[in-house]
Amino acid sequence: MERSAVMLDNSPALVLNADFRPLSYYPLSLWSWQDAVKAVFLDRVNIVSEYDRLVSSPTFKMRLPSVVSLKTYVKPALFPAFTRFNVFLRDRFSCQYCGAQDDLTFDHVTPRSRGGLTRWDNVVAACSPCNLAKGGDMPAVAGMLPRQTPYRPTVFELHRNGRLFPPNYLHDSWLDYLYWDTELEP
Repeated sequence: MERSAVMLDNSPALVLNADFRPLSYYPLSLWSWQDAVKAVFLDRVNIVSEYDRLVSSPTFKMRLPSVVSLKTYVKPALFPAFTRFNVFLRDRFSCQYCGAQDDLTFDHVTPRSRGGLTRWDNVVAACSPCNLAKGGDMPAVAGMLPRQTPYRPTVFELHRNGRLFPPNYLHDSWLDYLYWDTELEP
């Protein structure tokens, strides 16, 4: 692949809602440069900031958007979808029995064999060794109580937790729009 194509591939656009907050913090709401340019031409977004890189056609040139805001506000859901990733995010990517952060899976606090359901209030992040040690036992019998009682988080709580795990790459033009709703130090 040619160098300019590689540079373009590394030019995602941060997507903000119409209120200039990111649609999502974790994963960070990013669009490929192609999707961002398409949204500009379809008049669905405003360009807030741009890269120094240009894209061109035979009749048109434009700088790539680095930050775009939606023209129409998208009301965020109050509660997130129940997914393995969101369980890990709620539990801050830590085993709820020992605190390990490697080899994570999820555990039914009340085992399925004892009528436990696969839902927010019965599933926690667990490392494989703890999951195997607990097995099909109830927490008290296994002597393994979760560090926190499992619960259904709000989208806000997941966003808050997601800020603890920033992405590997943050473009300078994004920094003014990320984490601006956190409390400032005096």
